[in-house]
Amino acid sequence: MPNVNPWRAARGRQGLYSALRQFFAGQGYLEVETPLLVPTPGMEPYISPFETPFVPETDLGRARTLYLHTSPEYAMKRLLAQGAGPLFQICKVFRNGEVSQTHNPEFTLLEFYRPHADYHAIMDDLEGALAQAGRAAADAKDGEPGAEPAFFTRTPYERVTVRDAVLRATGVDIHVHADGASLKRAAEGAGVRTGDATSFDDVFFHLFLQKVETGLGHERPTFLIEYPASMAALSRLKPGDGRVAERVELYAKGLELANGFSELTDAAEQRARLVEEQELRRKLGRAVYPLDERFLEAVGRMPPSAGIAVGLDRILMLLLGVQRIEDVLLFPAHGFV
Repeated sequence: MPNVNPWRAARGRQGLYSALRQFFAGQGYLEVETPLLVPTPGMEPYISPFETPFVPETDLGRARTLYLHTSPEYAMKRLLAQGAGPLFQICKVFRNGEVSQTHNPEFTLLEFYRPHADYHAIMDDLEGALAQAGRAAADAKDGEPGAEPAFFTRTPYERVTVRDAVLRATGVDIHVHADGASLKRAAEGAGVRTGDATSFDDVFFHLFLQKVETGLGHERPTFLIEYPASMAALSRLKPGDGRVAERVELYAKGLELANGFSELTDAAEQRARLVEEQELRRKLGRAVYPLDERFLEAVGRMPPSAGIAVGLDRILMLLLGVQRIEDVLLFPAHGFV
């Protein structure tokens, strides 16, 4: 496909941001800004931050390595702990090495949090925000082929558990095949190439990518909910069913758009999970970073909350009907890598 007209992409981005800000203001959210440059990056095992040296010109600081944030999550949760109430931001984030048809090392996130809410409420808010953005894009549609701005207005969005999504795509029940060896046998019986993967999470990764992900969200957007507990990340486990976590991802036309949680508010459990991620990073040969103690202290003071991060460049790709992230960026990474 030819590159989209860059001014069309810029106008689409302007309209998207305007519609989102209008929606969140109407829902009582406060727009905030948090630092792009942080002393401690996130600990996600498969994400690499950009490092930058800080060299103070006076004696009011010390030389050290800082990082461009990979997400504003830690800072926004500190604001939640201070009583900020519902809050959102639209910001640039940075992830080293991520360059592909749907990845750019610098991209734009919408991230928002609602206190005294769970993942159901945050799905409702995101559905409303994207439906409003879709209606605004449809009103501004300029007739170019491929655009499908009304896609996000197809409400209600589908909500399906990870277990049910895997079951309908492969016939494999991940609650029955709940350990690595059993899931590997079942996955290979369903035609999945698992290679040398042996752990439940690694086998699941092969199963999901090969058989499930590409089929999600084609008739309307799909919320994929209740991930296995081992993939809880920063989410709490579901009360009454410790096998799953209250984690949600949004998919449209096989493309992941968002990742969110009913937030974990147990500081001790959060620390234990981050230590596990440190160990996994070490095993993978990746840099291991110190824990963010200010974030961990804030977790224990947070009210019950839910939050989600949304890739706005990918949302814009779908609104404009293009296949490459570079077609919605005025200065894509291929210009310098």
